[in-house]
Amino acid sequence: MHAYLDFERPIAELEGKIVELRQMAKDDPRMEIEGEVTRLQGRADQLVKDIYARLAPWQKVQVARHPGRPHFTDYISLFDDFTPLSGDRGFGEDAAVIAGLGRFRGRSVAVVGQEKGNDTQTRLRHNFGMAMPEGYRKVQRIFDLAERFSLPVISLVDTSGAYAGVAAEERGQAQAIATTTQACLNLRVPLVATIIGEGGSGGAVALATANRVFMLENSVYSVISPEGCASILWKRQEKTQDAAGALRLTAQDLLGLGVIDEIIPEPVGGAHRGPDEAIANVGDAVAQALSEFSALPPDELRLQRRKKFLAIGRDLVK
Repeated sequence: MHAYLDFERPIAELEGKIVELRQMAKDDPRMEIEGEVTRLQGRADQLVKDIYARLAPWQKVQVARHPGRPHFTDYISLFDDFTPLSGDRGFGEDAAVIAGLGRFRGRSVAVVGQEKGNDTQTRLRHNFGMAMPEGYRKVQRIFDLAERFSLPVISLVDTSGAYAGVAAEERGQAQAIATTTQACLNLRVPLVATIIGEGGSGGAVALATANRVFMLENSVYSVISPEGCASILWKRQEKTQDAAGALRLTAQDLLGLGVIDEIIPEPVGGAHRGPDEAIANVGDAVAQALSEFSALPPDELRLQRRKKFLAIGRDLVK
C-alpha cells in the first residue's frame, strides 16, 4: 500500500478494507468476496476522482511532494543510452543536479534536471534536490555542449529551491543561478522544460527559462515555498495553507497568468498512482514541442524565448 496524504484518509479506509477482505479470503479460500471487493473498489475509484477534481492549493503542494511521485531518475526511462556527465570543471560534482546526453525518440538530446531522492539514503545523497553552485555550473557546461553539437535541451525541474547554506553562498550561489538563467536565454537550440513536482524559486527558474514550459497537472511553481511565505508575511506556520492560496502556485493559476504554456494531465489520483502514464504523458508533450521548434533557425529560437519571458505579466499591469 502506498503512502496516503492527510486528505486521502477516506480513500485509505476503503482501500484498507479491500486489503483486509483479500487477506481474509487468502486465509479462508471458501469466502466469497469478489462482489464486495468490486463494490468497495468502485466507491474508492469514485472517491479518488471526486477528491482530486477539487484539490485546494495546499493539497496540490502535498501531491507535488508525494514520496511516490516519479522523480528525475524515473524519467530517465524516456531516454535511450543516457550518459550522465559529472562536475562543473571548477569545484566538484553536485548530485542534486543530474545532467547528460542521450537519445529521445531517435534524436540526440541534452538532459538536465534535479533529483530529490526517494528514501533517506538517496535524499541525503542528492541533498533533497537542492543544488549547490557547482550544480548550476554543470548545467551551463551541458548547455555549452548542446549548443556546440546542435542538441535540443530537455529540462525536468523538481526542487524546493537552491541550497541556501553558508557553503553555497561562499561559492557564489546567487551568481550561479543568475548566469544559468542567462545561459538559458542565450541558448541557440530548443529548450523545453517541465515542472514534474516542485518548482521552487530561482533554483527552478534557472532550469526553466525555456522556449516551452510545461507543468504536470498537480505540480507547483512558486517564488517561495508556502512555509517560507507564511513565516515571512505572518510569522506563523499555521498560515501555510493561506500562503499556498495567495502564491497562485498551481498549474491552473500559472497557465492563466501566462507563466507556463501548457498543463500535462496526470492519471486520476496523481502521478504517484500511475507513474508510467505520467512519464509517458510528459514524453509525448516534449516530443510535440521539439517537433514544432525543429524548423526554427537558432537566432529565432533565442529571440522567441526572450520575448516569451519579457511578455510575462504585461497584461496584468494594463
